[in-house]
Amino acid sequence: MDKWKEAEKDYLLGMKYKDIASKYEVSINTVKSWKSRHGWQRGAPIKKSVHTKPKKVAPKIIDELEANDKLTEKQKSFCLFYLQQFNATQAYQRAYGASYETSRVEGSRNLANPNVKEQITRLKNQLHSDIYISVDDVVKEYAKQAFASLGDVLDYKVHKEIVMDNDGNVFLDTEDNPVEKHVADIYLKPSDQIDWSLVQEIHRGKDGLVVKLYDKQKALDSLTKLADTFKDKDDNNAVQILDDIEGDDEDGTASKTQE
Repeated sequence: MDKWKEAEKDYLLGMKYKDIASKYEVSINTVKSWKSRHGWQRGAPIKKSVHTKPKKVAPKIIDELEANDKLTEKQKSFCLFYLQQFNATQAYQRAYGASYETSRVEGSRNLANPNVKEQITRLKNQLHSDIYISVDDVVKEYAKQAFASLGDVLDYKVHKEIVMDNDGNVFLDTEDNPVEKHVADIYLKPSDQIDWSLVQEIHRGKDGLVVKLYDKQKALDSLTKLADTFKDKDDNNAVQILDDIEGDDEDGTASKTQE
């Protein structure tokens, strides 16, 4: 199997760029190039409110899969994709590159395969033993949503344009010089520079690209409730939580149209 395919499995399970680069003896830029070229994307952003410990989870699961000689490479990929969203149709589509209609049938059939089913059960048990859920994880995710801005996702350039009327005539100032206006071109930052967990929705509207971040106010309300909960139990603890999140670079809701 190609290195990038093996590396994708590690990436999907949370391994960092530098760890993947070290494991496959390539540069970090090569790993980022693989991610961009082959469209690597971890599970839906909303599911990232629960963090795993990559160095503990990924190697164990990859070793578990590699040791299983009862599964084909595509079946192993199916197991990994299924664990991300627990959707057999989507997992089959990504692993086999099949159509939706085929995947809807074959996904369920693949999931019922005794060897695949046994492997998924073992991997789920492994994940359950290695996933750590803490209030700190939840607080940090809400903080990301509360303090993010469109500047984390979008960039822009400003250029000058000559002002014309509806007939294409150039407007002139009192000294007969063309009148100019400043126009901003708004565009997405490079994919590998965007924290996609900040993005709730992205689509192309009639006027261009629309990017929507998570609701800042809802995130702030959730943070306030968490802080109040801790204050009821321990005033010092609540203060510490708020101190911790103030230093983080975090997220909110907004939408922006790219002209």
